[in-house]
Amino acid sequence: MRRFPCWRRPLAALLGASALLAGESASAAHTGVCPDGSIYIVQEVRQIPCADAKPVDPHEVPPIRPEYLPTPYTWKVWNERHSPTNPYNVIDAARQVRDLEAAPPAPGLAQQPGGAPAPQATPLQAQAPGQSPPVELGLSAQELGNLYEIVELSQQQTPARLARETAGGDGVFEVAFARSAAFEALLRDAHGGLPTGGVLLFAARSVQAETFYASFTFLQEHLTYQPDATDARQLGVLQGRLGALAAGEVVLGYVSLPANFDLARELDLYWDDRHISATFVP
Repeated sequence: MRRFPCWRRPLAALLGASALLAGESASAAHTGVCPDGSIYIVQEVRQIPCADAKPVDPHEVPPIRPEYLPTPYTWKVWNERHSPTNPYNVIDAARQVRDLEAAPPAPGLAQQPGGAPAPQATPLQAQAPGQSPPVELGLSAQELGNLYEIVELSQQQTPARLARETAGGDGVFEVAFARSAAFEALLRDAHGGLPTGGVLLFAARSVQAETFYASFTFLQEHLTYQPDATDARQLGVLQGRLGALAAGEVVLGYVSLPANFDLARELDLYWDDRHISATFVP
């Protein structure tokens, strides 16, 4: 039987211990972001190069220059989390489909020969975006006209207008935002003290035939919000309607922002692929 020299045994043990220690130190690395925006990766806590550091997991490290991205980093993260194609969300959708298929037929449902239920529409059938009817706040035609004027006049002091144009530069559709403290107070009273971070009026005008569903997104620092057009506590139409609009139609409505938003700070507004930034309370 061949024998190895005895010096190889302690060497092998030493190499194994070194590999083990290297693996432990690599797994114990600390990752985070300093207040100046710099990112660190260190082996020990005492090596963190700043005070008030914000520790993060390695997969959560943000881009070094997020302001250079074509869209905000928080918007990208929100889309990844809520995308219907995200496997995490597909699980819930698949379970709903299985539950619908396994549910017993509704009373009176026609039966095929052999007791099988007649074919039904698939639960994944596309539907038009939901919408609520115009909100009744007891406003007269004159008062609605005044709100529309507030939106238009506010653009001189706080420009917040999004426009869609043709390739030739001709206007197709535009929507403008403004704040009215009086209307915000009226809406709070109508909804029994609605907790909100502020209310914005919006006025949309169709220059030519267009489809408009008020698909807005609001960003402020790490916060992202998409109001639900079917919930009048989030988004409501005061005049006009959502959906297919003829040339010249006007839609007047409002958006109530969550309580952790602040209209005294810069707010990013998105409508489809259009974007503006504005501060509505000086």
